[in-house]
Amino acid sequence: MEIKSIGVIGAGQMGNGIAHVCALAGYDVMITDIKQEALDRAVTQIDRNMGRQVSRGLITEEAKNDAQSRIGSTLTLTDLGQMDLVIEAATERETVKDAIFKELVPALKPETILTSNTSSISITRLASRTDRPEKFMGFHFMNPVPVMQLVELIRGIATDDETYKACHAVVDRLGKTASSAEDFPAFIVNRVLVPMINEAVYVLYEGVGNVRSIDEAMKLGANHPMGPLELADFIGLDTCLAIMNVLHDGLADTKYRPCPLLTKYVEAGWLGRKTGRGFYDYRGETPVPTR
Repeated sequence: MEIKSIGVIGAGQMGNGIAHVCALAGYDVMITDIKQEALDRAVTQIDRNMGRQVSRGLITEEAKNDAQSRIGSTLTLTDLGQMDLVIEAATERETVKDAIFKELVPALKPETILTSNTSSISITRLASRTDRPEKFMGFHFMNPVPVMQLVELIRGIATDDETYKACHAVVDRLGKTASSAEDFPAFIVNRVLVPMINEAVYVLYEGVGNVRSIDEAMKLGANHPMGPLELADFIGLDTCLAIMNVLHDGLADTKYRPCPLLTKYVEAGWLGRKTGRGFYDYRGETPVPTR
């Protein structure tokens, strides 16, 4: 099937980025969230990010205006029922995703493809609780969506070829690169990345280095553009912890045990940039290490 319209569930950092790139690629986009303030912030953020692209000569003012005219928003989840493709980008909690699909599925067209932007949860398991496991797959964007070129496409055990090809065509039209992954915990990127972050937290926890020395070591010694603790703050420490728990539970290997210090930061509500504090304190003019 040819996909012309895309629904995006969740107006947070990932959701507004997905809406942004889909609208620029010429798709009609409808974004939904449970709070009007979240939708308003998403529209503002999309305008700001597209404006930045205009200033850098990456897109024209006309392209920006055309894209923005294709983005609609709604507080009613079932309004996405007539979309050709739906991308769920809600919080990384399986119970939340299940509840969303349970409400949405009865409103969907029979041919609608349903996908999740989950970074770690089993696609097969999510799909099994819908009426269309063959038309369900993982559609995992990297953050920040307008900048990062990779999209992981994850087939569940029941995903059919037509669904995979249709989603691959969307990735191509977005000007991004698709990487196909099998449906195992955390897929490819986060299976490698998040345990590295977790190990960096262990290095901090054990006193081998402090926040600044760990990040500087990996930036200058391994040529990483961002240190692992700075990156954890950017991703969100709650998301990092959720992925580590999925790996630990799904693979039953002690090497994936979340660091107690990571758990402690999440319990404190120090989740990184989005809350103003994580491994760095962002409340002043420049970030200051918290350890």
